[in-house]
Amino acid sequence: MSLVLTDRSLVRSHAYVGGEWCEAEGGTTVPVEDPANGQVIGSVPEMHGIDAVRAIAAAAAALPTWREETAASRGDSLRKWSAAVTAATDDLAAIVTAESGKPLAEARGEVAYAASFLDWYAEEARRAYGEIIPPPQADKRLLVIRQPIGVAAAITPWNFPAAMILRKVAAALAAGCSMVVKPAPQTPLTALALATLAERAGIPAGVLNVVTGSLASSRDIGTAICESPVVRALSFTGSTAAGIALAQQAAATVKKVSLELGGNASLVVFDDADLEAAVAGAVAAKFRNAGQTCVCANRIYVQAGIHDAFVEHFTAAVRGLKVGPGAERDVTVGPLIDSRAVAKVTGLVDEALASGGVANLGGKPDGRGGHFFEPTVLTRVNASMRLAREEIFGPVAPVFRFETEAEALELANATEFGLASYFFSRDVSRCFRVAEQLECGMVGINTGMLSTAVAPFGGVKASGIGREGGRYGMDEYQELKYLCFGEIHS
Repeated sequence: MSLVLTDRSLVRSHAYVGGEWCEAEGGTTVPVEDPANGQVIGSVPEMHGIDAVRAIAAAAAALPTWREETAASRGDSLRKWSAAVTAATDDLAAIVTAESGKPLAEARGEVAYAASFLDWYAEEARRAYGEIIPPPQADKRLLVIRQPIGVAAAITPWNFPAAMILRKVAAALAAGCSMVVKPAPQTPLTALALATLAERAGIPAGVLNVVTGSLASSRDIGTAICESPVVRALSFTGSTAAGIALAQQAAATVKKVSLELGGNASLVVFDDADLEAAVAGAVAAKFRNAGQTCVCANRIYVQAGIHDAFVEHFTAAVRGLKVGPGAERDVTVGPLIDSRAVAKVTGLVDEALASGGVANLGGKPDGRGGHFFEPTVLTRVNASMRLAREEIFGPVAPVFRFETEAEALELANATEFGLASYFFSRDVSRCFRVAEQLECGMVGINTGMLSTAVAPFGGVKASGIGREGGRYGMDEYQELKYLCFGEIHS
């Protein structure tokens, strides 16, 4: 798409370090492409480790002044940034759609979601409460206070280029930390637009720094961040393999690491579910952002008594989805991010079909070519297929049949991942029973949408450690300090 914006100055071709818009040390750049058509919509500096070190130094220089700001003052700055983001919603959404491919309606929703983190942490900055502990001796007083951990770093993914940045940055800045952000190579323009708005909102120079790079140089940037003793916290959202590699490197400098990694979410529909609600929830949980979210329903399990009716209604609903470039009117499923994603999804579907699966709908790349894939519903699938074990990250919904609640729980938990799960039931006892037994960090009960700024987001097992969002999100950027006062006399 051609980027048509009200404010063209939001599209930047330089990185943001120490309050300055700058090039890479080596002078090279990398193009940014629209995944819907391959059109180049901009370029950014191809930075490396040496540039990351410069950004870390800028963050360290800005830290003392920022952490000494009152919580109210930091909150006011975040609130002004939120207002700027909200005012620029249409332009930001256009940028998000252009570089990530998601439909404009979803992009606008993402911008609102992203701004909600700034609003939430503008208030939470004032609530970094400590404790007074009853002392073991009468002449002592014991206190616990919370302090900013220091310079923090964030490495963010391409599927939510605005929300994943502000979910991390808002919490870090509210806590009193300064930050270096390395956005995904596919979607750096959104990050730079957010930095532009932060600058306009008065976020001090060096408190927020954005380092851009290519797929090739990203590893070098990540290594520099991990090896730096100045960076005290690292927040990463991405694949489990990449998260493990970063955690291993970060261990050498004993950083606090929070990881939001791969998902393989189950969605279970019990016989007593509201069929209409289950179908709507499954479509929402599976097909937003063309299935390219870490909490997408990857495995849909439907109890035998409702299975056939669910498949019929679900297939009809999916058939109504419109595929196309995200900027086109009424499009609900945009392109996959790149050709590698198309190849992966195609391989998973082909393997399932060759092993006895049936495509009730779709099953192949879309006829328009490029990075589009048909919204797909598969039945007669089984747990041995790769798409039951691997994160699909595409608009493909495999529907499995099950008989009993115990079987559903066993199937849902039979994965190394544990980010999110969903289920539909009108039995209140079952709702509590199943929710408590699902091995994951988040459970959607009778809903396919669970993300919100006010609740903790994160997983268990290979889906990561730590939580973002809610009152827990600032914990990743704070240290507890214990103060013991002696010689207190009555």
